[in-house]
Amino acid sequence: MDNGWDIFCKVVDNFGDAGVTWRLARQLAHEHGLQVRLWIDNLGAFTRLCPEADLHRAQQTLEGVLVCRWPEHWVDTPVASVVIEAFGCTLPAQYEAALANRLQPACWINLEYLSAEPWVGGCHGLPSMKSGGVRKFFFFPGFRPDTGGLLREQGLLEARDALQGSVKARTAFLNSVGVYPAGTACLVSLFAYENGGLGGWFDQMAAGPSSVHVLVPEGRVLASVQAWAGQTLTQGQPFTRGALQVQVLPFLSQPAYDQLLWACDFNAVRGEDSFVRAQWAARPLLWHIYQQDEYAHWEKLEAFLALYTQALPVAAAEALCAVWRAWNMDGDMSAAWAGLMPHWQVLAAHARNWCTELAARPDLATALVQFRRNSL
Repeated sequence: MDNGWDIFCKVVDNFGDAGVTWRLARQLAHEHGLQVRLWIDNLGAFTRLCPEADLHRAQQTLEGVLVCRWPEHWVDTPVASVVIEAFGCTLPAQYEAALANRLQPACWINLEYLSAEPWVGGCHGLPSMKSGGVRKFFFFPGFRPDTGGLLREQGLLEARDALQGSVKARTAFLNSVGVYPAGTACLVSLFAYENGGLGGWFDQMAAGPSSVHVLVPEGRVLASVQAWAGQTLTQGQPFTRGALQVQVLPFLSQPAYDQLLWACDFNAVRGEDSFVRAQWAARPLLWHIYQQDEYAHWEKLEAFLALYTQALPVAAAEALCAVWRAWNMDGDMSAAWAGLMPHWQVLAAHARNWCTELAARPDLATALVQFRRNSL
């Protein structure tokens, strides 16, 4: 592995950690021609994102990446020249010891969680000296120029524009996942954790003057959706109440989920991976942030809102913040959603402008490759 990259991932948030590292591994292999191994401790979560993966194989090559089960009892393996410790997952002790004994020093990177907090830029790229004289660098994805950027594959935005710019292409995708919306319906995707505020939000949409079609890929929020409906919902069969139609979809692969985000008019997402993908969709969005102890996630939520709403008119910014806070802080989603409606067109234009601004900066994979080159 003298020219290889090892990426280590422990699955914490079901699909977010696996989703980020799998996208990164693929991009490093496809676009930068690198030899990449992805070590992952939960192949069950991984196979949901990559259905062609074999749950029972310890090693398998998928889309140019060697995907390896991270065993409970580590077996000695050659150390790569670049080692990415995703989200502070802690390397196997034997592997870390081998890093210190490597003849040619390896580049050891701790890929941190995504945050818009201002302090992140000051810590991005800083080293920490570990035992054996090995340096570990802290690498922060982010939304500001002083961070490592966001995952964005070549051609992603062009593919998005092709689908969003063609009624035929958009309709063909939706039909391929069993969705046949009314022509005037507002399409909303919903991928979230369980949420007590969902009932008020759905009631508001059901009572509204315009038809709304909510698409719910299989996941944790389904329990809240079914509690609101008062019944078990069958995948693929729409449930209607008032102006609202709710439809449960199968769990989608990453490419199909991207297309779902592009096809919808509003996207409610969770965690980190889908949060970033929703921003590339250039549509108004709602983020269900992963909860942390002592409400530390609220600071991250507010930091992003402060950054994201800077260019919005005050009234639109306040309306958007009200929805995000209600969704994440057990507020009144009914009132917040009603307050958002008058600002819909402004928020739609802002989402596209925000995406364009982010896309003008280097993507995360490219930034990591350049960081490696600079470290030599």
